[in-house]
Amino acid sequence: MGGSTDDASAPVRRVAANELASLVEAGGRRNLVGVAVAAGVGVGVAIGDELVGAACADPATVIGALDTAVRPRWIWWSNDTAASLVSGGVRVATCWDVAAVHRLLHGGSQADPARVQAVRRGLSLDSLPVMGQLDLLGPAPDEGDSADNPVRPDGHLRPEWAAGGWADSPERLARWAGAARDEADAQHDDLGALPVGGDARATARAESAAELLCAELSADGLPVDVAATEAVIGALVGPRPRTEAEAVAGRRARDDEVLAAAPPGAGIGIDLRNPAHVRGLLARVGVDVPDTRAWRLEPYRAVHPLVDALLTWRKAERVATTYGYAWLDEHVAGGRLRGAWTGCDGAAGRMTASAGLHNLPAELRVGIVAEPGHVFVRADLGQIEPRVLAAVSGDEALARAARAPDLYAPIATRLNVERPIAKVAVLAAMYGQTSGDAGKALRAFEAAYPVAMRYLRDADDDGRAGRNVRTFGGRLVRMWDTENLGDDPRAERSANAARGRYARNAVVQGAAAELFKAWAATVRARLAGHGAGIVLCLHDELLVHASAAAADGVVALLDQCLQEASRRWAPNADVRFVADIGIVSRWSDAKG
Repeated sequence: MGGSTDDASAPVRRVAANELASLVEAGGRRNLVGVAVAAGVGVGVAIGDELVGAACADPATVIGALDTAVRPRWIWWSNDTAASLVSGGVRVATCWDVAAVHRLLHGGSQADPARVQAVRRGLSLDSLPVMGQLDLLGPAPDEGDSADNPVRPDGHLRPEWAAGGWADSPERLARWAGAARDEADAQHDDLGALPVGGDARATARAESAAELLCAELSADGLPVDVAATEAVIGALVGPRPRTEAEAVAGRRARDDEVLAAAPPGAGIGIDLRNPAHVRGLLARVGVDVPDTRAWRLEPYRAVHPLVDALLTWRKAERVATTYGYAWLDEHVAGGRLRGAWTGCDGAAGRMTASAGLHNLPAELRVGIVAEPGHVFVRADLGQIEPRVLAAVSGDEALARAARAPDLYAPIATRLNVERPIAKVAVLAAMYGQTSGDAGKALRAFEAAYPVAMRYLRDADDDGRAGRNVRTFGGRLVRMWDTENLGDDPRAERSANAARGRYARNAVVQGAAAELFKAWAATVRARLAGHGAGIVLCLHDELLVHASAAAADGVVALLDQCLQEASRRWAPNADVRFVADIGIVSRWSDAKG
């Protein structure tokens, strides 16, 4: 990536904030610039081999002006910096997020600066220094040791720096920016050495852009019609309680509706929130089930009115306890539903969000309404995981099937089965189902598409053996150990099989997440100037809030961005990626 290999220890030059533009621009457009900011303190940057600090009260404005004028790729430790800039009204174009790239390279979700530094230098995580630590048995600091260097002589970050001491002065900001630049240089080299099918450095850039998008999603929120949402909640759980006593009474009334459907006397002493109690109650009406999950009970709706009453109660109870009035009051303000977003779930790499944004019940989607003069443009990737499998495995026969608008149709023809059976075969391959109809379909799929099956089987073998796997774009997906199972061979076989299924799905789901984020990042970049912005990323779905006048252009842009992103993500794979794109006023009006 260029720059010094030890930026954090270089001398720091103090300049005026208005001098930073010329210094950054001297490195050329798209120059890589380490940066750290602290409101009321200033800006620190690592430019080439130089560390520069500038005092200023509003560093976000300074960075915004630099980004507009020069458009460097900013390097920072984590999306805390992105969040700080967004809160200051600034949205930069590109970045290299050290924490996001660390999670890509090393797996998991933990990527604080001290851990990142220790892993890069091969230091024990057990020896991470902490604030207030008094190491009486350890070596005395070197005479040349300096508290103004964020890195200790033993290679660890100083705990006072990691705890926020980096923000004490422009000089410290510059050194912190230099330390981030050091990490990014090392990460760039490590990514280039990964033995993966995709471009791991491109994945790192997309992961970093996803963190930028997460900071923006967290700040912007999702448009909500509060009155419509309250009406839905009220229809399910009753009017908003004014006191705790009214809340308890409402809960009791909902319970009584279920218990009234039970045989006389059977509901006495029953707690509907206790699965064992519910199983016993169901047994009284002839419904004997191993558990009380909704999907398990659904086929028994017509057996006895109790089952229908219980399933209806479950839906209302979920809203009352998780998505009720308290949820609305806590997470909705100014007509927007806001939650904290992150670019990686710590497993296969999907984006996640709090405040129920990723699990919003279908009933409440009617309350997600575009603002006046605006619409939602919704795009949902079609058959994404099997198309990704075709791309990452290099199976030419499956790639030919993936060029069709409906991938399952040519697979059905090749297997000489009906389309639903072809779909079962593909899902069985990716999820490791081997019994019943799925097993028969899987054997036919294996004969027709051996290259794709070999790719999945290799991942399965690695998972069973406890070996970590990497996705097409380079993400490390960790396996768990089974040492705590003792000498139980059956439990060990079951655990190993579970790891195998997890690994074979992770290499597909993880690659799909990489493509999705590359697409989302491309859309984010291209939407600038279109009067539109992404307001939700839900697994394989993008929801864009756009002015009504711009909607048709956004529809075309979303498809163009998908083709652009997929060509960059897998340039050698002749696979067609498709999205179902439509314009709606309410999220509930969207298909699927």
